[in-house]
Amino acid sequence: MTAEDVARAAREASNMLQTVSSAQKSLVLRRIKEVLVERRAAIVEANQQDKAAAQIEVDAGRLSSALFKRLDIEGAGGEKYTTLLQGVDDVDRIPDPIGQVTMARRLDSDLDLYRVVCPVGVCLVIFEARPEVVVNIACLAIKSGNAAILKGGKEATRTNQALADAIQHAIATTPRQEGVQFPERAVQVVSTRDEINSLLDMDRYVDLVIPRGSNSLVR
Repeated sequence: MTAEDVARAAREASNMLQTVSSAQKSLVLRRIKEVLVERRAAIVEANQQDKAAAQIEVDAGRLSSALFKRLDIEGAGGEKYTTLLQGVDDVDRIPDPIGQVTMARRLDSDLDLYRVVCPVGVCLVIFEARPEVVVNIACLAIKSGNAAILKGGKEATRTNQALADAIQHAIATTPRQEGVQFPERAVQVVSTRDEINSLLDMDRYVDLVIPRGSNSLVR
């Protein structure tokens, strides 16, 4: 898919998310956790491949040791992966924010003003190193009714893709609710700088860009 295909699919997914219920979001989140458990070995293997390639860069002085440490998705004894899974449960337990009234004010006779929480739409999130961010942001996007396009650090490309594949499979295999299918393209991953450069110019599809990382990344 081209960058424009990804952006267009995200916009379509964002529109479809307007019809998704809180119960369906919860089903998807629980299914994501199930698939992450089922695919743990494959995801860890992808992560080991990323770390092996990154170690070569560290030895050559092209990658910092601190960045290398952030690549690990399993942790000692697997506690980091367990924390990742717990994070999915934590998001699932958050009350659905969509539709909540956060302010109400009477301006005049028969004229009331309400501030109601609604989704942003399509969020492009760019982050460094930590592959678990794919799951963190995907789950928060699903809970808040937003479509997400994710771009992680190139050092974690295999891990990021394995996690994204697991999430998309979980979405695709979640049963319909009241005839509504959760959009499979609600979460997508891109991997190149050229794709990001193209997406940054697609404000007709992308509503919000979030850089998450160092000052150099933000600049």
